[in-house]
Amino acid sequence: MKDAAAEMTQETIYLEDYTPFGFVVEEVHLTFLLDPGATRVKSKISFAPNPDATDKTFFLHGEDLKLISAKINGKPVTADVTAQGLTCSVPTKPFVWESEVEIAPDKNTALEGLYMSNGMYCTQCEAEGFRKITYYPDRPDVMSTFTVRIEGPHNVLLSNGNPEKSGKNWAEWHDPWPKPSYLFALVAGELVNFPGSFRTCSGNKVELNIWVRPGDENKCAFGMEALKKSMRWDEEVYGREYDLDVFNIVAVDDFNMGAMENKGLNVFNSSCVLASPETSTDANFERIEAIIAHEYFHNWTGNRITCRDWFQLCLKEGLTVFRDSQFTSDMRSAPVKRIGDVMDLRGRQFPEDQGPLSHPVRPESFQEINNFYTATVYEKGAEVIGMLKRLVGDEGYAEALELYFARHDGQACTIENWLKVFEDVTGRDLSQFKRWYSQSGTPRLAVDEAYADGTYTLTFRQKTPPTPGQDEKLPQVLPIAVGLLNDNGDEVVETTLLEMTEAEQSFEFKGLSGKPVPSILRGFSAPVVLERASTHAERAFLLAHDTDPFNRWEVSYNLARDGLVAMVRDGAGPDLAWIDALAQVIRDDTLDPAFRELMLNGPSQSELAQVLFEAGTTPDPDAIWQASETLKQAMAERWSAFLPSLAEAAKVTDDYTPDAEQVGKRALGAAVLSLQTRLDGGAAAQAQFSGADNMTLQLSALSCLIRAGQETDALAAFEEQWQGDRLVMDKWFGLQIGATAPVNAAARAEALTGHAAFDWKNPNRFRAVFGALAMNHAGFHRKDGKGYALLADALIRLDAMNPQTTARMCSAFQTWRRYDADRQALMQAALERIAGQPNLSRDTTEMVSRILG
Repeated sequence: MKDAAAEMTQETIYLEDYTPFGFVVEEVHLTFLLDPGATRVKSKISFAPNPDATDKTFFLHGEDLKLISAKINGKPVTADVTAQGLTCSVPTKPFVWESEVEIAPDKNTALEGLYMSNGMYCTQCEAEGFRKITYYPDRPDVMSTFTVRIEGPHNVLLSNGNPEKSGKNWAEWHDPWPKPSYLFALVAGELVNFPGSFRTCSGNKVELNIWVRPGDENKCAFGMEALKKSMRWDEEVYGREYDLDVFNIVAVDDFNMGAMENKGLNVFNSSCVLASPETSTDANFERIEAIIAHEYFHNWTGNRITCRDWFQLCLKEGLTVFRDSQFTSDMRSAPVKRIGDVMDLRGRQFPEDQGPLSHPVRPESFQEINNFYTATVYEKGAEVIGMLKRLVGDEGYAEALELYFARHDGQACTIENWLKVFEDVTGRDLSQFKRWYSQSGTPRLAVDEAYADGTYTLTFRQKTPPTPGQDEKLPQVLPIAVGLLNDNGDEVVETTLLEMTEAEQSFEFKGLSGKPVPSILRGFSAPVVLERASTHAERAFLLAHDTDPFNRWEVSYNLARDGLVAMVRDGAGPDLAWIDALAQVIRDDTLDPAFRELMLNGPSQSELAQVLFEAGTTPDPDAIWQASETLKQAMAERWSAFLPSLAEAAKVTDDYTPDAEQVGKRALGAAVLSLQTRLDGGAAAQAQFSGADNMTLQLSALSCLIRAGQETDALAAFEEQWQGDRLVMDKWFGLQIGATAPVNAAARAEALTGHAAFDWKNPNRFRAVFGALAMNHAGFHRKDGKGYALLADALIRLDAMNPQTTARMCSAFQTWRRYDADRQALMQAALERIAGQPNLSRDTTEMVSRILG
């Protein structure tokens, strides 16, 4: 007989089984008596029967709680308590439930619910963390106003909403906007604030604060400006005004995710809000700007309108990712942002779509919701929003969003609610488009062409391969952006949006004087794999003439990919013609330096492995790494004459700012330095490292020195300089593994876990080491299995402390079936060893079982 824990582990929840909760929560009062080992939480909750519910069972979620007392309408009651919650007999009319529980924040290493981070109390309640704080219907469709009193010996006591009253060692907060429990937040500690203010479009003054530990105040200015930009942008572009008197952000060192959008009190991983030129790279600044925008935008798309159930997670996350992408495009370079988004999609989401973890944008079942905070829900969910916007146009999109906010403010909604506003505004039938939410997998789009008598015809065929649980796929709606160029490189047909709805469909372009060269899927208008044979000459032509920045980059990317595949599979040499053509682009100083740097980014080694696998060739990680190194060496040697002048032109002489112009120059300079290091053994990198006045230059130089095997002194100097800064030391840990030769990666990771500064309980430090190992493709996939065994050992150790981080790191094994038999056997053994551990968490059990299939 299975025990209760095993039964809970295997419970599957289905979208089709949704039923509303039997009661409405009218008002919530919470009192926290803070104590590290014995915090008391008192709740007073007004319930009323829900007329829309048929099941009137009074069940409140609760995990790891010690129940002290329970009352209904002031009278003690006896509840039936289990490991998952409690049930109780209740009146058939409105009543008040009161309970008192005890919890131990200092023992909460899972970082869900109320926990402690270096003496600071903080919370993380999404998705199901509130049930670890008190007994409550912990589901997103139960919304209520919250009043919170916090008592504790700390100078800062924060919760959601507006401050009501405070005194010595206590504070009261009230959030007037109904919210689900996953948006609850509390922070208490010895903190200082970086203040700011914002005047909304209607004239309301909002107090802004970024709360940090003493000593971090000098790293808040950029985050504060990013917040103000986000608030203004949301007013101007979406018409959304902030709705409270105060907006607080708190930086927390120990946090499983990037940040959390709790109403009025955003809790951030320190790495996602703290920044200074000396300690943060350009990439850090851009990421911070985007994450602050993302969490702020959730105020409307996630908070004011939330999701009915966790199957609708993409309703808030896909839309908000799309909005933060729009924001970054407006703040920086739209083409560069689009290319970066697609690189991320292909690097993270496509493998997910093509492997055992494949699932629809809106899943139909889950065992542990924490495992569905995925690239499919977020990034592919955003791509679906982008396709919808292309199909209905800018005006239709704007009108639909206005209706969405007006119709559903204060509600917990579904994808059906979302699509209905578009149907009502535009008159379109979106039933077929809805398949993007229900079908998993990445569609393959094949193209044939014909030209006769001035008419050019493009014939498309779409097919989506089978995925777990979905063998048969129906045609999707595909917006395909196409432009046509003549022999001179002039556009004879500007970008036109074709709407494909059938499995096979043709489109004609009439009145042409000659056969054009097509530029297909401009702007990556749909998340598909484009399959079209083209000649090297045509690709070179588009590389030189295509006016669409994305497709110009795509051509270079595809040339690099095909060349590398030929090197790995056929033993070919580097494609010198492509290298020479690319030289003309990167030397063109009329182009954005950030775009020119992206042109140098070919497919990752993991992407090449997938391409080879799909073509019927078993990928060899060592051969892929060697081919990549050979190609880069050839580029360096071929361009040796102009690399010094290009490096000089990329230098920034003005004072540091993380604006788009400077960032682009430094990015191009870093790419050039990497190539120069292959020729000078690290001399230029050492000079840059020694003279660097910002982290971007220092870290790019250190990366080059590691790749050149000249890092010993630089690593020691870096550690001595930055050992007191936890976020910079995360970079130090990760770079040693990510930039090193594959043969050394696993050994370095193992050695670094013994470093005095390595902390198993800190998610950032764990990811710095083992995330870098998983990303070092040939290093992780060593033939002897050392990388697999090391990660498996680490995940087994971590699972008892932090199941959420453990489960997400298991995805490093998701592509195990694409490699040779020996590697497959080693990975399977590692996964089965994890699965066989006693008391394995529900999070990790589900992930490993899905990966194993």
